[in-house]
Amino acid sequence: MALLEQDHDIDIHPIDMVETLASYHDWDFDRMGDDQIAMAVEGQWRTYSLTLAWSDYDETLRLVCTFELDPPEARKPALFELINDINDRTWVGAFSFWQEQGLMVYRYGLVLAGGQMAGPDQIDTMINAAVAGAERYYPALQLLIWGERTPKDALQVAIAEAYGRA
Repeated sequence: MALLEQDHDIDIHPIDMVETLASYHDWDFDRMGDDQIAMAVEGQWRTYSLTLAWSDYDETLRLVCTFELDPPEARKPALFELINDINDRTWVGAFSFWQEQGLMVYRYGLVLAGGQMAGPDQIDTMINAAVAGAERYYPALQLLIWGERTPKDALQVAIAEAYGRA
């Protein structure tokens, strides 16, 4: 059953849906305005900060997922190489590093042109994809920066398949 039942005759603002999902999952959130919400989502490796914002102008729901990353200056060229490799393997959204803020960032925009409506399952999937992507690549980033592995070696941690049972 869907988290929210959507009546196609009623327009539900995407940020209202995000707020309902945040409440449902018991995530800490702050409704920053009619068109923006910020929340904290606990992952296995850390807590991720997510911001979702609706733009009427371009009819886009933007998601930004961030976490702190403070690499030494000498490791930044390798970090940028790893980010390129990660983005080559990421089908939805993209990663970047905001140097000034010291933040690793995953960004995604859901374009809903022509008055389309996002469904709650679609928004939930969008949020889960952001957190899952951050969780998947976090160990590779740590190995690259602090374990001084090459981008290729660090990426193997993220793309290796686990077999068997624990």
